[in-house]
Amino acid sequence: MLIPYKTCLLIDDNYIDNFITRRILENSNFAVQIIVKQSPAEAISLLREGIIKPDVIFLDVRMPLMSGFEFLDEYDKIAIDKENIKIFMLSSSLDPLDMRKSTDNKYITQFIHKPLTQKALEELCP
Repeated sequence: MLIPYKTCLLIDDNYIDNFITRRILENSNFAVQIIVKQSPAEAISLLREGIIKPDVIFLDVRMPLMSGFEFLDEYDKIAIDKENIKIFMLSSSLDPLDMRKSTDNKYITQFIHKPLTQKALEELCP
């Protein structure tokens, strides 16, 4: 199987969720490089500085200090080519407002409920 993406950025404050999601991504050969950040602010800085250039971002909704939606507000201000970056909102939130806000956001490709599964991942591959 061909590896569909070059770089995948996983942004989630939960270490266990990151561990599980990373293992699923690695076992599926989803991307050549998987970068995990527990701080959305750090991820924004790395994107702004051009240090990381992901094809895909998995973004948690509920995080302390900066939520997934606050991340998207900052992401909107960054002068990078966003056209070829897919962002998947990956969350355990069952709040219909979170789902609606993510589907209304121009950067979100899809809302996915945690935990990420092999089946859900297969549906995302090009």
